[in-house]
Amino acid sequence: MPSEAAPATVPLPRTRRSAEQLDSGDPLRGMRERFTLPEGVVYLDGNSLGALPAATPARVAELVTREWGQGLIRSWNDAGWYDLPRGLGDRIAPLVGAAPGQVVVCDSTSVNLFKVLTAALRLRPDRPVIVSELGSFPTDLYLTEGVGSYRRRLLGRDGDTLEELIGADTAVVLLSHVDYRTGRLQDMAAVTELAHRHGALVVWDLCHSAGALPVRLDDCGADFAVGCTYKYLNGGPGSPAFLYAATRHQQDAEQPLTGWFGHAEPFAFEPGYRPAAGIGRFLTGTPPLLSFAGLQAALDIWAEVDLDALRAKSLSLSSLFLELTEPLGLESVTPAEPEQRGSQVSLRHPQAYQVMQALIARGVIGDFRAPDVLRFGFTPLYLSHADVWDAAEALREVLGSGSWRDPRFAAPAGAVT
Repeated sequence: MPSEAAPATVPLPRTRRSAEQLDSGDPLRGMRERFTLPEGVVYLDGNSLGALPAATPARVAELVTREWGQGLIRSWNDAGWYDLPRGLGDRIAPLVGAAPGQVVVCDSTSVNLFKVLTAALRLRPDRPVIVSELGSFPTDLYLTEGVGSYRRRLLGRDGDTLEELIGADTAVVLLSHVDYRTGRLQDMAAVTELAHRHGALVVWDLCHSAGALPVRLDDCGADFAVGCTYKYLNGGPGSPAFLYAATRHQQDAEQPLTGWFGHAEPFAFEPGYRPAAGIGRFLTGTPPLLSFAGLQAALDIWAEVDLDALRAKSLSLSSLFLELTEPLGLESVTPAEPEQRGSQVSLRHPQAYQVMQALIARGVIGDFRAPDVLRFGFTPLYLSHADVWDAAEALREVLGSGSWRDPRFAAPAGAVT
């Protein structure tokens, strides 16, 4: 565990000028202008909530004032509302390496995870085991408890490797592509191949990889996946999630939430359920159109993004931050190896909550994960290398001065930290 304070005299290994020089050759540097960011803020929490695209307010206002206000119910057809879940899904598909017709936008990540996890289990009815990871985001673990009477094996509790846990009795392997605490990146192709070798299906949680790095669901032979749109994709708070089901599974997949919007003919108003063909069978209820508008504006930006350039910049930003903070004596729980890293860096400090509050007071917004993790997300579309330098300098000053000890940065009594 690191000491509580690093010496204030520790020098940074680069200058801010050198960081600015890196920015001058950045092919994505013009993307920052497409976002609205507060003056004087270095935003390193886009892996929890992405920044506001500059075009979002106008797009939401257009839906409210023109499509809803003037078009009224006619806009289901005239403005294309009815087709948005599939249409937006096809716009997200290239970002996750999927061919058209395999992604749909709807509901929340938790709801979609319940759908695909249940559908996958029904495709393997004679297998009683779900394999997941102890360190998964809690929703992923909670939902494995709610899908039926399956035994769970958890990586990190019941074994140290997936090879130990996946066997002939495994129905589904549920994993996060990028660990939300540590930023560790799973080898999607290798894990999927391992599961398939044993006859199991794989469900991938893409919440911390979609929009952060290239994802290749089809190339890796993935079965199902879910992800959110309010983090790296910048769809806005509460924006709808997305769901991927490989074409080969769609005909036989049975999802449990058989609502009217997933019916083969929603407006036939039949008393019995017939699933829609293809990916549409994973729809459930009426889509949240106001939230869809924010996502539309964000995806207009993503249509112009080169994902390989995105990944290169992401690794450059996080590598620079690791280099700049290494002299501070904090343990990094994020892999140093670029190929094993998502788009975040997590550092340990025994008083991480207070340290993060002190950083936020200086305009550097990251976040805290219990019990002792400082988490910094690197969103390449609107972050610069100079931002990273400034954030590292602020962290050095907070630790060196001990300003985090100020009582105003202490957790309020009874607060969940």
